[in-house]
Amino acid sequence: MKKALLIIDMLNDFVLEGAPLQVPNAKSIIPNIKREIDKARKEGYPVIYVCDAHDEDDEEFKIWPHHCVKGTKGAEVVEELKPVGGDIVVEKTRYSGFYNTNLDEILRDLGVEQLIVTGLVTNICVMYTVADAVSRGYKVVVPKDCIIGLDDDGHKFGLMQLENVHNAEII
Repeated sequence: MKKALLIIDMLNDFVLEGAPLQVPNAKSIIPNIKREIDKARKEGYPVIYVCDAHDEDDEEFKIWPHHCVKGTKGAEVVEELKPVGGDIVVEKTRYSGFYNTNLDEILRDLGVEQLIVTGLVTNICVMYTVADAVSRGYKVVVPKDCIIGLDDDGHKFGLMQLENVHNAEII
């Protein structure tokens, strides 16, 4: 079964100290995601970064602080996980990596059937991307040490939803 690794929103505006939407302890999952990147590259399956990239006046800023504006340092992948040649970057403006993006087309063109999903945050962008992936027929695996929530309750809720509602394999 052909796989791809998704890295969701490991961006400066979510990870760096003092960032507008800093996710507590987000830095703690960087080594685990790096492990998954190294494994994907060694085994030869695609590494795909799914990244918030908002316009200055995005309506999401009615809900969340100003973050990840296209072309800013805040919208860049954290230094430790930067894409390299051959990696794919998909920009998104909503929680799901599939909504109004070409992610599904990219995956279909690559013949991908299974997604390994990592990144931020468990009960928001990870969960919505997984829900849409499963709805499109992908098998989803989520290494639980490669995702984190804004808080423990959100993280636990997200894990439960991923496993029990969206039928993701939590490893």
